[in-house]
Amino acid sequence: MANIRDVARHAGVSAGTVSNVLNRPSYVNAATREKVLNSIKELEFVPVANARQYRPGRERTLGFALADMGNPFFVDVALGAEAAAKEFGVGVVIVHNGEDPAREQQNLDLLVQQRVHGIMITPVDERNPRLEELIARGVPVVYVDRISGDHPCCSLATDDFAGGKIAGEHLLDLGHTRIAFVGGSAISRQVDERFNGLTAAATKAGLAPSDIERIDVPSWKFAEGRHAGRLIAERPRDERPTAVFCANDMLALGVLQEFVLDGISVPDEISIIGFDDLDWASAATVPLTTVRQPREELGRTAVRMILDEIEQGASHEHEHVIFEPELIVRASTGPSPKLRDSAPSALLV
Repeated sequence: MANIRDVARHAGVSAGTVSNVLNRPSYVNAATREKVLNSIKELEFVPVANARQYRPGRERTLGFALADMGNPFFVDVALGAEAAAKEFGVGVVIVHNGEDPAREQQNLDLLVQQRVHGIMITPVDERNPRLEELIARGVPVVYVDRISGDHPCCSLATDDFAGGKIAGEHLLDLGHTRIAFVGGSAISRQVDERFNGLTAAATKAGLAPSDIERIDVPSWKFAEGRHAGRLIAERPRDERPTAVFCANDMLALGVLQEFVLDGISVPDEISIIGFDDLDWASAATVPLTTVRQPREELGRTAVRMILDEIEQGASHEHEHVIFEPELIVRASTGPSPKLRDSAPSALLV
C-alpha cells in the first residue's frame, strides 16, 4: 500500500506538500496540487484517518485581521470570535491593521506564513490585491462588517442604512427638524450608509436632504467627537441643531462630554444618538441612546461560517448574512425644545 512518501516521490514534491494538498489545498498552487492529486490517483493512495489528524501544537488555526483595535467595536467582535473558536476547539491569530492598507497586506502575508486554515477580516481596503489573490487561490475568507458589492467569499455585516433610518425616525418622532450628523466619508463606506439612512427618514418626513447638516471628521475617535461638539457649542443657541446623530458611539460620547463641559443640557437643549451600543454607552454621564449592532455575534458567526467552508471544501456555498440593527433608547434623547416648549405641561408628565 502506497504511503505519503511514495506519493511525494512520484509527484516530485515533499511529503509536506502532499500533506498540504490533503489538509490545506488552498496553500498549494493549482499546478502542483493537480500533480499531487494525479499521483494519489495513480498510486491508489488512501490516507489513514489517524495520520491526518493534527499533531499536538498544530491544532486548526484561524486568522482574524482587524481594521482598528483602537475602536472598541472591533475588540468586541474579536472577543466573540475568540469565544466561538474556543467552543469549536480551534485557535485564532489576531492581527491589527491600524486602518493602514500597507499594514493590512503585510499582516495577510504573516497569516499565510503562519499557515492559518482560513482568514476572517474587517478590511481596511476591500480591494487589497493580496486579499483578492488569496480568495482566487481558494483560501477560505470571510468579510466581517465592512463590505460593499459582491465578493466571491462569505460575508456578514449589520444593515447600516437601516440603522441610520431608525435613528432618524426616532429623532423626527420627537419633533426634531434641525439635525446634524457627525461622521466623515473618509472613515468608511458604513458612515455614508448610516447618513443615507438618516436622510431617507428625513425625506419621508417631508424634509429636504439638505436640511440635514453634516459635520465631517477624519476618524471614529473620541477626540474627533469632542471637536465636533465644540464646533456646535460655539454657535449661538438658536443656530445649533436640536439633535446630533453620530456615526458611532465613540464620536457620540465625545460630543456628549463636550456639551456637558460647555454647560449644554442633554437632552433638554440637544439630543444625541450614537451607533454600536458599546458597553460604555449605558454608563455615560447621560446614558446614550444608540443603534445596537450584535458585536460579539458578528465574531461568533464569522467563525462558524469559515469553519463550515473549511469542512465542506468544494461543496461549500458562500453565505451573505445581514443582521438587523436595534434602536436602544436611553436618556440622551428627548423632545425637541420647540415641541417641548409649545406642548401643554400635562403632556410632558
